[in-house]
Amino acid sequence: MMNEIRPRVTLVGAGPGDPELITLKGVLALNKADVVLYDALIDRTLLNHAPDKAIKVFVGKRHGSRQHPQEDTNKQCVYYAQKYGHVVRLKGGDPFVFGRGAEELDYIHQFGIATDVVPGISSTVAVPASAGIPVTKRGVSESYWVITGTTSSGALSDDLKLASKSKATVVLLMGTRKLDEIVGVYEDEGLSDKAIAIIERGTTREERVVAGTITDIQKKARESKIGAPAIIIIGEVVKESPQLKAIFEELVCDHKMIS
Repeated sequence: MMNEIRPRVTLVGAGPGDPELITLKGVLALNKADVVLYDALIDRTLLNHAPDKAIKVFVGKRHGSRQHPQEDTNKQCVYYAQKYGHVVRLKGGDPFVFGRGAEELDYIHQFGIATDVVPGISSTVAVPASAGIPVTKRGVSESYWVITGTTSSGALSDDLKLASKSKATVVLLMGTRKLDEIVGVYEDEGLSDKAIAIIERGTTREERVVAGTITDIQKKARESKIGAPAIIIIGEVVKESPQLKAIFEELVCDHKMIS
């Protein structure tokens, strides 16, 4: 007698990039997967945690590409769960932080399929930490904003204008192509000296960091050719990084010499 298929989908956050930063619960879910649907930004060594017989399907998306639209991914979650059983939907960072995890669950629930969520370590805090940047620090920043650099319409989020008026740390995801606009928002607020860092492929062996101020970050970004996937951190906490202190000490010295 054949075993009855019991469809279910587990949304698993893979963490910020370093394959060792997935949670134990995420690994255990992968251990029991019949199918793994995985994104572009996950480290593919994570697939080794799934059984050899498990089906592995790439459903990643890249900026400017129409390959693997979200609607297709939603349908694949349902199709593979109904046909094979346990589907692990492996997503970079945390599924609910600009990961469309809620959209996927909404679709899956329409078919009466059981679901579970395994939160992931979000790049919004882990990537700054990997560069020694605390998103909050007593006496420096009391809170932090997490903002998408590019909304569904393709525009820069209006929330950045509100955030720039506060003393909070601002963390922007998907914002490297909007750097000129981001700089413009802070310049309009008279905050050209505000510290900023761009971290590409944070927590991985390919991590690169460019830091400076609103005034010079565009030039530095062009010269270094830093790009996506990256996050942007704006705020005085950037100066608190032991790795980046020398950059800002040099800027202070240059400013004094000019004065």
